[in-house]
Amino acid sequence: MITIVKADRNDIPLLAEMRLSYLSEDPGFKSEEEKRAIEQRLPLYFEKHLNKDLFAWLAMDGETAVSGVFLLVSEKPASPSFPNGLTGTVLNVYTKEPYRHHGFARRLMQELLKKAETLKLSCVELKATKDGIHLYETLGFKDASSEYLLMKRKPSEN
Repeated sequence: MITIVKADRNDIPLLAEMRLSYLSEDPGFKSEEEKRAIEQRLPLYFEKHLNKDLFAWLAMDGETAVSGVFLLVSEKPASPSFPNGLTGTVLNVYTKEPYRHHGFARRLMQELLKKAETLKLSCVELKATKDGIHLYETLGFKDASSEYLLMKRKPSEN
């Protein structure tokens, strides 16, 4: 029987495992060195942020995490797009292969969205893969395309 739990400090090893599983598939690691570096940093990150500005839910099959989702809460200067400045970003929606297409990601997302309402977030954003678009649309997410182009630069680039 699968149970849905809100993660706490005791679940940090499972959260790290789910994050590494997700990253192994999308986008994949460039090297074993990169994977090890991320693996070392994850528990420290979760210790610092879990249930403060990062919330996580897991679908559990006994002691095994089979699906997970993270909600990262950010505070920005208020604007018409986020009047109270609080926004949420959905990260790491991931279900292990044998458990996919059984509704676990939907159940986890529903818990995440309840928390977003409790926190009175102005909006919840995510980047959808082709596989996830249908799920997110049925949960009320809409394409947020705008005239602005998302750009990024790594600090080490000149």
